[in-house]
Parts: sequence; structure tokens; C-alpha cells
Amino acid sequence: MTSSFPSDAVPDDGASGPVAGVIAEDFAGMKSQAFGLARRAGLEPVLCPVSVRPVWRHLPASWWPSPLRAIHPLRVPPACMKPPGLMISIGGTGGAVGAAMRAQGGQVVQIQNPRMDLRKFDLVIANRHDEISGPNVLLSRTALHGVSPDCLARARREWAPRLAHLPRPLVSVLVGGGNGRFRLGEAEGHALAMQLGRMIDRDGVGMAITPSRRTSAQVREILSRHLSPKGAWVWDMEGENPYLGLLACADAIVVTMDSVSMISEAVATEVPVMVATLPGRSRRIGLFMQDLLQAGRVRMFDGRMRDWQVAPLDDTQAIAQEMRHRLGLK
Repeated sequence: MTSSFPSDAVPDDGASGPVAGVIAEDFAGMKSQAFGLARRAGLEPVLCPVSVRPVWRHLPASWWPSPLRAIHPLRVPPACMKPPGLMISIGGTGGAVGAAMRAQGGQVVQIQNPRMDLRKFDLVIANRHDEISGPNVLLSRTALHGVSPDCLARARREWAPRLAHLPRPLVSVLVGGGNGRFRLGEAEGHALAMQLGRMIDRDGVGMAITPSRRTSAQVREILSRHLSPKGAWVWDMEGENPYLGLLACADAIVVTMDSVSMISEAVATEVPVMVATLPGRSRRIGLFMQDLLQAGRVRMFDGRMRDWQVAPLDDTQAIAQEMRHRLGLK
């Protein structure tokens, strides 16, 4: 679940409460989840980037005999290391370091399955499709994020004038990229462009498309070449990231299925979400999609505009409140 949109798209809801140190590799998707949880809990996240020493990079973090020696020294705010300070670790590498910090007396919340003894953390926050359980485990239907109603309202005020030239209904398209589970290369880019083009031609929709930094240059070029002549706006990866604006201003959203984070942020809006399939397979994403399909929150994209009654689906705020309750945060 490390795939998401760039860090400059991570929303800031203006939290200015106690500091929470975020123990994570400097990846956009991880920061999006950890920062989103912290801010929704009224905390101010500060990244404590994890940089692994070369000799340890080829060994799973859960096997490190001494995690704090396997990384370059962390820059941790002093307030995080004494009660009621809090650190949030995420992923396997962050989790190994977080567990070591807790053994030294810190209070640590782990995001995602750490693939080690869950008792090494004060709390573990995971998704239902991670298939873990325990007395200190909180489960969410979607990935954690900071796309709150207030965040969307601010983005709508900023981006609605910029997108006003596009026809309505406006379909926002969120494009990810290939990973170890799904393929999004030239062939898949052509297939997606053809489907989106048919939607414009048959349903008369306006369209705004934002690639991610994982989207290959070839796929970006294919989408622009096929869809710009039809009136679609395709972000050229220059200037301000439009991701939040496209979420906020859409009448419907199409999102590729490679990223739990992107889909989770899309279903936090008030509009229908259609998921574009890609070649590949993932048991975890399959379980995640099954939950959303059964809830009626998403449908699979078939090249046509679909509209149905939906409500936002976002567990992040409830998880953040329960975290504060469990940890006794004032």
C-alpha cells in the first residue's frame, strides 16, 4: 500500500497540536497515511526519515538483529521520546525501527502490518484486507489519509475556477502506475485511453486527468495524445499538483486499481468512483475491492459514465479518535 500521490499533494488541515514523530522511509504514500492520521488526531507530524545503511538494504527489516544500528541516526524531536510523546511508524522498515524505539521507552503506533510480533507496539492500525487481529489492533476499511471534508472544500475553492472551462459532468481520472502486482505499460495505457475517449464521445463528459509520479512517460504521452484533442485536460506534471482539486471538483472519478491509497482517497469524496482494471493480481487489493463493491461505493469502469447514489466512505477520522482514546491523549 505504499503507492499514492506525490508528497506535495498531502493535505494540511492546519493541525498545530502536540508533535508526533513519523518514522518512515521518505515515500509519498507512507507520508500521506501517517501525516493524515496524525493531523486528523490533532497532532503535528514531523518526518523522522529512515535511511538504511547499505549493508542492510538486502535483508528484510524484520530480520535485523539491531534495527537502530541498521539505519543512519534518526532525527527525532525530543518531545516524542518522553510521555505523552508519540511516534508513528509505517511499513516493514519503519515498523522495525518503531519497535526498537518502543523498547527504549517510546510510545509507538504502527501503520500497516509490521510482519512481526504485534505486541511490540502500543497500537497497530491496519486494513481489514491485511487479515490480522489482536487486542491492540484497529482495523480500517480503507487506507488512512488526510482528505477530509475541510481539505476538499479548500481545494474546491481553489480549483473550481481553473477547471470551469471543462464540460459537466466532470470526470476526474487518477492514473497510477505499474508495480509488483499490476501492469500499466504502453498496451494498458492505450486500452485506458480508448475507454476514456469513448466515454467523452458517447456521454459528453468533461475530463481532467492527473498522472502520478509512478505513471511512465510513455503512458502519460499516450493519454495526452489521444485525449487532449477530445477536450480533456491532462496534467503535464509541471507546476502545482492538481490531485486534490480533481478530487474536490469531480462529478465522478475513474481511478486505476493499482493503488489502495488512491482508491481510498477517491471514495472519501461524495461522488461515484469507477475503478479501471489492470492486468495482474493481488489478494489484498482483491479483498479491499470486494468490500467496496459490496458496499456499493465503487463500480468497475466499463468505458461509460455511471451515476448512482453514494456517500463518502472514510474511516480515518474514527480511527484517529479511537487512537487518542486508547492512548489517553488529552
